[in-house]
Amino acid sequence: MNLYNARRREIFFVSALFLVPAVFLLLVYIYYSVGYAFFLSFRDWNGIDPVKRFVEMMNWRELLRDPSFTGAIRHNLLIIVMSLVIQQPIAIALAFMLDRMGPRSGPLRVVYYFPALFSTAAVGMLFTFIYSPRNGIFTTISRLFGGGIVDILGNPSMSLMGVFTVICWTAIPFYMLFYRAVLSAMDTEIYEASLIDGATLSQYFFRIVLPMIKVSIQTACTLSMIGSLKYFDLVYIMTEGGPNSSSELMATYMYRMTFRFRRMGYGSSIASGMFIIVVLFSLFFLFISNIIMKENGKKA
Repeated sequence: MNLYNARRREIFFVSALFLVPAVFLLLVYIYYSVGYAFFLSFRDWNGIDPVKRFVEMMNWRELLRDPSFTGAIRHNLLIIVMSLVIQQPIAIALAFMLDRMGPRSGPLRVVYYFPALFSTAAVGMLFTFIYSPRNGIFTTISRLFGGGIVDILGNPSMSLMGVFTVICWTAIPFYMLFYRAVLSAMDTEIYEASLIDGATLSQYFFRIVLPMIKVSIQTACTLSMIGSLKYFDLVYIMTEGGPNSSSELMATYMYRMTFRFRRMGYGSSIASGMFIIVVLFSLFFLFISNIIMKENGKKA
């Protein structure tokens, strides 16, 4: 018995030893950063002055009354809805098509995943040239048919959709690969049994495949929602949140207020607000998803 306890203590000690670096990095780069952002949200600081003046709830009151931040939240919510409605169905459809093709899908898998191999900076610059009102693709096509300049990123009513199209181009391959891995893990006998029972391909997809990958869809939707709430780099490279804040997101607004206007305290309140919104949305989505799954389980 003593030997058994000694062995357990050794395993615990070694396991804890391996966890120390990960826990240290988590505490320093995640929890400390979040806590310090909340700390700065109650301060007035320009990032240089050693004095961080305590201003109580002034930054938070300004944040709640800030129409630019409200507009940024609205744009983030719009991207969430479009991501769930557009990205996920397309990714599932492509993954299912590749799964049904079997080994012949090799070249198509490479082609479909190709956009995800580029860095965000490269993709942003590439589509900035594609959308260029001077010699971009859309302007060139318009001139061929006698039209004029097509300025997608410079048009307040089109800039957000133009950026979202690029987001879809880069995000769909990742979710396609994710669903492809899930589908490849399914037993092939399920498909064969459905054929014997006379099920069509569409019936197999909607009545067998989708119910079996519900948990994976929930995971992918959660990742998509969190990513949509904190999206930054591609939007900032292509539009910097413009024109007239028409493509402003919470992250781009936070960056602009923090580093361009050097309002570190107010920028920290924006970042803290983003953190609260992301956590609340994630918990709400998981709560609703679990309720739906329980109800479906009861019906089954």
